[in-house]
Amino acid sequence: MSRQTKILVLHMKELVYTAIFLVLAAILIILLVTMFSGKDKATPASASGKYIAGVYTSSITFGNRTVDVSVAVDENCIKDISLVDLDESVSVMYPLMQPTVENIKSQIVEKQSLDDITCETANQYTSAVILHAISDALEKAAPSNS
Repeated sequence: MSRQTKILVLHMKELVYTAIFLVLAAILIILLVTMFSGKDKATPASASGKYIAGVYTSSITFGNRTVDVSVAVDENCIKDISLVDLDESVSVMYPLMQPTVENIKSQIVEKQSLDDITCETANQYTSAVILHAISDALEKAAPSNS
């Protein structure tokens, strides 16, 4: 039994095409694994802070009038709280609204939290309505709602 040497002839073009195909297949596999790995990746806004920077509003209805509470935030803190579209008739009918917002604003900007906000007993209901509107606006600013 004699063993014969077998000679295999490969063309260089076939080797190059095979190498390119293997590289593309590896890139495709890596891409699919990273896309469907199931790991939740944080968005750039949520990775950098508590809020998405911007101005967010929430509406309060007094009778047949609507007043917007505007909350300005940057990535990590609450910058400003103000009333928008405060009609003169609303400010006359509810004179405690503007001073209450200023009181709440100073406390929230200092503490950076809605917890432990103190209000006077004379305007506790107005404070509760305004705090609820501020809370709604801050929920809109949260990165998970983007």
